[in-house]
Amino acid sequence: MGALSHLRVLDLSRVLAGPWSGQILADLGAEVIKVERPGNGDDTRAWGPPFLKDAYGENTTEAAYYLSANRNKQSVTIDFTRPEGQQLVRELAAKSDIVIENFKVGGLAAYGLDYQSLKAVNPRLIYCSITGFGQTGPYAKRAGYDFMIQGLGGLMSLTGRPEGDEGAGPVKVGVALTDILTGLYSTVAILAALAHRDQGGGGQHIDMALLDVQVACLANQAMNYLTTGVAPKRLGNAHPNIVPYQDFPTADGDFILTVGNDGQFRKFAEVAGQPQWADDPRFATNKLRVANRAVLIPLIRQATVFKTTAEWVSQLELAGVPCGPINDLAQVFADPQVVARGLAVELPHALAGMVPQVASPIRLSQTPVEYRNAPPLLGEHTAEVLQRVLGMRVEAVDALRHSRVV
Repeated sequence: MGALSHLRVLDLSRVLAGPWSGQILADLGAEVIKVERPGNGDDTRAWGPPFLKDAYGENTTEAAYYLSANRNKQSVTIDFTRPEGQQLVRELAAKSDIVIENFKVGGLAAYGLDYQSLKAVNPRLIYCSITGFGQTGPYAKRAGYDFMIQGLGGLMSLTGRPEGDEGAGPVKVGVALTDILTGLYSTVAILAALAHRDQGGGGQHIDMALLDVQVACLANQAMNYLTTGVAPKRLGNAHPNIVPYQDFPTADGDFILTVGNDGQFRKFAEVAGQPQWADDPRFATNKLRVANRAVLIPLIRQATVFKTTAEWVSQLELAGVPCGPINDLAQVFADPQVVARGLAVELPHALAGMVPQVASPIRLSQTPVEYRNAPPLLGEHTAEVLQRVLGMRVEAVDALRHSRVV
């Protein structure tokens, strides 16, 4: 029995931030009902290739993108631009604990599905709204996507090769990290609101914004600016506050060296055959190494090219110096630690037989994550949910389907 098996979530969101939060709640045992548009459903169902292949090696209609954020859910198709559809959503909300939505500010009010409207039918409802810029402020009405938020929110000013380097310029992170982080923060907020409700506080509205999350997650770089008034510059793979903490070339590629303290630097210098570095007045402390980065880094690069990546990793691990290779995804999922932790799982799928999934990183000793079902086909559970949750008769569901409300 999952930790959240007593909860029902009505997931009106699509794309990534909202569905990611819904999937986390579903992994933890909550019943998550994903409400989608009839015909097309979640936008990401069509965000391919690649698409999942069936047993004959042919593409299905299920895009890999969609499959990344929707397992353990039930898909119900409802056209809530129509009064009958709006009533169905209200009835589902009345029997739910949580609603997640990511429509534009005010977008659901036109259908009577905004927080104030649904609060009237369920005062205990936790209603999480996810938008690009939040419910207030001069940008509130704007649409917001991860890529643009990475730029506007400062992340891209910190990511990429520094000025003067070949290929210099801002670069986005290789996954939609702002969406993912917003999904995580939304889940934390939902659980906090549930704890408040369980203490007799009632339901509430949660206002989550991609921009807010992006700025909050600038972390030490934000504080570097706020404490100095100087905006940090792009450093490529280097760290603004720690040296050496970046990639270095080897005899057969590159590896990452992450020296976190002076003791580790001494050990690294010994393995590198340069023990004098640890006592050099330019490099003896991290503060000195940061100040003399331009001198030290070329010296390290000259030393690292004489051993292979595997040699550096094995020797530095023995010495207790954190380091590692730069793996592609094939190497990641073949890595013995990744295999041992079971980070790749498979679930039965109606079209493909089995569908691969990336496991949840949450490890609970008493209420572990359960992988109950694959990301659902569009509308796969419409009849079952309407009958079980709302007590509708088969004939009533058939009539709604005939009139294309569901």
